[in-house]
Amino acid sequence: MIKAIFWDNDGILVDTEPLYFQATREVLTRHNVELTREEFIRISLQQGQSAFDLARDQGYEPAELEQMRQQRNRRYTQLLEEGAEALPHVEETLKVLYGHFRMGIVTSSLTEHFNAIHSQTGLLPFFEFTLTREQYAQTKPHPEPYLTALLRCDLSPQECIVIEDSERGLAAAVAAGLRCIAIPTELTRDGDFSKAFAVLEDVRDVPSLLNRI
Repeated sequence: MIKAIFWDNDGILVDTEPLYFQATREVLTRHNVELTREEFIRISLQQGQSAFDLARDQGYEPAELEQMRQQRNRRYTQLLEEGAEALPHVEETLKVLYGHFRMGIVTSSLTEHFNAIHSQTGLLPFFEFTLTREQYAQTKPHPEPYLTALLRCDLSPQECIVIEDSERGLAAAVAAGLRCIAIPTELTRDGDFSKAFAVLEDVRDVPSLLNRI
């Protein structure tokens, strides 16, 4: 019996991945490093690596890469503050599930970015807890984020299910022994979701699927 749902944030609850790509690409472009949409999908959303590895491979030193990350983080925060919105039908789906399942957000986002995102969404009251990047030593696709969520809930993997949009998130869930529902986005829909428990087109299909488990 499913008792808890662990939700990814970016690409599942909110439409922020295009903004993250924009901020990263702008910074790399200023340093004469090209980041294409396809490279961003492969490096970040599929492999869970840093797009700044492209700059490293062109000879940039660690201190310079850290400066680029800080520039990207500032730009990303600015874009989020200009308007990050919940994805369609997310709020109505959370209303259906609320009170029937324990729910938490398990994200690779920094707390600063997470707070900027949800300052306007109104979604946080639906969730029992949130886990952000600073709460793990290793992030997705490593299983630590979801293992941390299991400890937080004091539940077994069989009692929980994950909702993700990316290959790296799916890999993290599977490695933690969790079933994962994948809801791909425009950026992730060409990924390999063969290890997902189910692949859905619309978040509104989640409640009926959970009722059948």
